[in-house]
Amino acid sequence: MIYFIYGQDSYRSKKKLEEIILGYKKVHKSGLNLIYVDANEKSFSDFYSNLKINSMFAEKKLIVLRNVFEDKKFQEDLLENIKDLESLKDIVVVYEGVMPDKRTKLFKDLQKLSKCQEFGCLQPAELKKWAAEELENNKVKIDSSALDLMVNFVGGDSWKMANEIAKLSNYKMGSTIKREDVELLVRPNIENDIFKTIDAIASKDKKMALSLLHKHLDGGDNALYLLTMIAYQFRNFLIIKDLQDAKTPYGLIAKKSGLHPFVVQKSSYLCNQFPMERLKKIYQKIFQVDSDIKTGKIESELALDLLLAEI
Repeated sequence: MIYFIYGQDSYRSKKKLEEIILGYKKVHKSGLNLIYVDANEKSFSDFYSNLKINSMFAEKKLIVLRNVFEDKKFQEDLLENIKDLESLKDIVVVYEGVMPDKRTKLFKDLQKLSKCQEFGCLQPAELKKWAAEELENNKVKIDSSALDLMVNFVGGDSWKMANEIAKLSNYKMGSTIKREDVELLVRPNIENDIFKTIDAIASKDKKMALSLLHKHLDGGDNALYLLTMIAYQFRNFLIIKDLQDAKTPYGLIAKKSGLHPFVVQKSSYLCNQFPMERLKKIYQKIFQVDSDIKTGKIESELALDLLLAEI
């Protein structure tokens, strides 16, 4: 039997993998036939030999296979033997914490021959429902207005959402989470507004970009910190754009860039709004502005206003 678990939302896909492993351990308590194979470190023959070796306890094996889409030879060997794997009593879980290349034959065959589940990034309504279920599992209730605010503050990053849920659950200890609790404990995800600011820049809506930026300045956020966040986003765009121009498969961009899959997914659209040369000029301008602020050549808030006006 083969399970195929994959998708951009590595938090939820990892939880699903843990659920399968936990279910296996409840039945096969020795745990001696739970095997992890990383295709970056082991050959297909190493993986296949684990399936062929009979268990001394006659237990069903559970083999977790990771990163198979990153090794071409491993993929080819797996394809040759995939129907044999499907018929075995043992369980093979093909796990990818990113979105693999859907164009590959392996992906298409796995979809046909395995029990597959994709974990894409949650949309706001889905994230809201998921967060409410996670809180319920923690035996904590939340007001609808508090839930709306938490989703607005955190955005679609389920790893961060899970951390905030744990924090709020421990704080309320079984009672109802109120809006004021979210305001007290959850810091708004400034990255979301920085994305909106950059989107406004890409759309040549400088009035909106300035308005979004001044919302944070008026709220007490440090101008140099905001500039750092803008620089971080444009640096990510440069990295992703470079990989895109090199025809890197989308599913491998997160791995090759070292960026979180959620960051890649959010950045890819905006990245495509800028030609590479413009990205380079903007990043150089940000670097110059940062230097001018730190050497006292210009006041930080004025520097931000001029930067947005010029790019």
